[in-house]
Amino acid sequence: QLQLVESGGGLVQPGGSLRLSCAASGFSLDYYNIGWYRQAPGKEREGVLCILRSGDIVHYVDSDRGRFTISRDNDKNTVYLQMNSLKPEDTAVYYCAALFPTDYSCQVPQYWGQGTQVTVAS
Repeated sequence: QLQLVESGGGLVQPGGSLRLSCAASGFSLDYYNIGWYRQAPGKEREGVLCILRSGDIVHYVDSDRGRFTISRDNDKNTVYLQMNSLKPEDTAVYYCAALFPTDYSCQVPQYWGQGTQVTVAS
């Protein structure tokens, strides 16, 4: 059974950092492009970053450029989202998703994880 599991969320103070993990079971992440998305209360889900099989990065939100980075460890079958200089407006449920390798713009997620809550507050 194909499954994605996010972890690493929690409560962090403004300016702090978190690293989220997206672990796959039942399939190999290295076949897919992997994206991170978030949904804040009362808002639509939005893309954060996506990493292609090649290692190239797709940025959905320019405002996060430089604060967030995405990486993949195919040996561990895991993709990470490193988030630095966190702001209260980064508070959201963060999801990872697998996209087909031909989806070079990371537009159509195919398989979703259950999400992990990130709360940025003092």
